[in-house]
Amino acid sequence: MDTIATKRIVLSGYYGFDNSGDEAVLQSILLALEEQGQAQGIRFIPVVLSIDPAKTQKTYGVEAVHRMKPGELIRAIRGADGLISGGGSLLQDETGFKTIPYYLAVLKLAQWLGKPTFIYSQGIGPVHRPMFFSWIRGVFNRCRFVSVRDQESKQLLQRMNVTQEVIVVPDPVMGMPLASSGHQAEGLSKEAASVVGVSLRFWNQDRSELKVLSEALASILEQSDAHIRFLPFHLPSDTAASEYVIGLMDSKHHNRITIANNVTHPQHMLSEVSRCHLLIGMRLHSLIYAASQQVPMIGISYDPKIDQFLNRLDMKAAADTKMIRAEAVVSEALRLLKDREAWQQEKRPLIDRLKSEAQRPAQQIASFFK
Repeated sequence: MDTIATKRIVLSGYYGFDNSGDEAVLQSILLALEEQGQAQGIRFIPVVLSIDPAKTQKTYGVEAVHRMKPGELIRAIRGADGLISGGGSLLQDETGFKTIPYYLAVLKLAQWLGKPTFIYSQGIGPVHRPMFFSWIRGVFNRCRFVSVRDQESKQLLQRMNVTQEVIVVPDPVMGMPLASSGHQAEGLSKEAASVVGVSLRFWNQDRSELKVLSEALASILEQSDAHIRFLPFHLPSDTAASEYVIGLMDSKHHNRITIANNVTHPQHMLSEVSRCHLLIGMRLHSLIYAASQQVPMIGISYDPKIDQFLNRLDMKAAADTKMIRAEAVVSEALRLLKDREAWQQEKRPLIDRLKSEAQRPAQQIASFFK
């Protein structure tokens, strides 16, 4: 009888921050490691670096340590057989100077301690500060496996002169299954006609994009029998953005508008998206959830990662936060509500391919340890 090898593996990412997209990345990686490990006779014991270890432990049933406590972090890595960094947009300096140094330091620490390191379907960039190029190059060239989630990330690493082989795979969330136990969508009537899911975030200082989107959503309600279901992916800020937009809309529509409140488990949010007939999304993972469930989507781009994902489905964003027209969003929404099945038929082969490729990094990591 074959013995099963046990391997402790540390997972580094943006975990424990109540961001549904990043939590979905974690859930997807955990499920993929379990499945691919079993296929190759390996039992992975994940140890997650989280800002809220108790919550991560309770939600996923895994070990977790505090990502900002050096003593705990060093002990976790020293006691592990390897470290996975990703997925998500970890190596970018758009949201601040400290992000890239933190994630590279975790990788570098693992390498100093002689642990194999793996880059798991990351989106690289934007990287505005050239000083980071050599830092990323130095760390990535010492990784055992590097995978990114789009061609643009691979090209950026090539411009940084990363010589390690870089493979392009889908975002891990494309492979996340629906939970076996159903999630009840509170406040949403089973009789609701067409459900339009809406995932928003604050972006422009003047909130101009949200003002235009409120006009677009009001117009969709006027011209259809749709129900608007706001889906906050990052709590509590996305709930505030949703409430801000609802406040701009005429109260006569409010009986056809709900918010999915306090949905923190990624598979429960996936279930919410699966009930939609159309999704209008600013959050990347709202679009990825929609694709995985074959829900037609409209992307509102605030970051190149939105465009890069839509490119993989031969799509373009209907608008971006710099230039957004309500009429363009409304006409595309009404078209997709009417031609939903044609969209699904056209996109199904692309979606199926992305789903089948999503587990490739876990397969490679299990193979390494085998």
